[in-house]
Amino acid sequence: MPKIVDHDKQRLLVAEAAWRVIRRDGMEQASVRNIAVEAGISAGSMRHYFSTQSELLLYAMNLVSERVSSRITQMSFDASSPLENMKLLLLELLPSTDEKMVEMEVWYAFTAKSKTDPALKEHANKVYNELRHAMAKVITYLMELNLLRTDLDKELEIERLYALVDGLGIHAILRPDQMNTKIMENILTTHLATLCRDIE
Repeated sequence: MPKIVDHDKQRLLVAEAAWRVIRRDGMEQASVRNIAVEAGISAGSMRHYFSTQSELLLYAMNLVSERVSSRITQMSFDASSPLENMKLLLLELLPSTDEKMVEMEVWYAFTAKSKTDPALKEHANKVYNELRHAMAKVITYLMELNLLRTDLDKELEIERLYALVDGLGIHAILRPDQMNTKIMENILTTHLATLCRDIE
């Protein structure tokens, strides 16, 4: 009998192989042939799962954002600790664990590649717009709870938080010895506290 292959599972395994090649050897080595070798399948059989290299890379890129979104969707929050809730949410967007570090390293490699790949660029722009929307939700959440300082410009604070999270992510990837999870937590805690008014 012919071997039954789980198509979706195999696509996932190939995408994860692409991640490993990109992390180890760089995006320029993420050819169909090299990824096939990493995945343990023949280059010819790759066409059964992805018709082009661009399709494969787009799928692998999308896998990063899907996993982050899935974790955030499954989060549960303590209504009595709004600032802690927001800190935990923001940490999901940062390389605060080994798993997230892998995702972030691959994501930034894809982001660089997207400058010259229209399909990747479209997805990158979509995700960055969603990231900004997440920052807006944090600021709006604090405002709705009457915690946000009244002297602050909401739109400016959204951009500041966006820049802070993006910068922390890049710094943690480039200098993990200097920007570890504890430091990121402390920075987020301090920043969120500066956004809130004194409650007597």
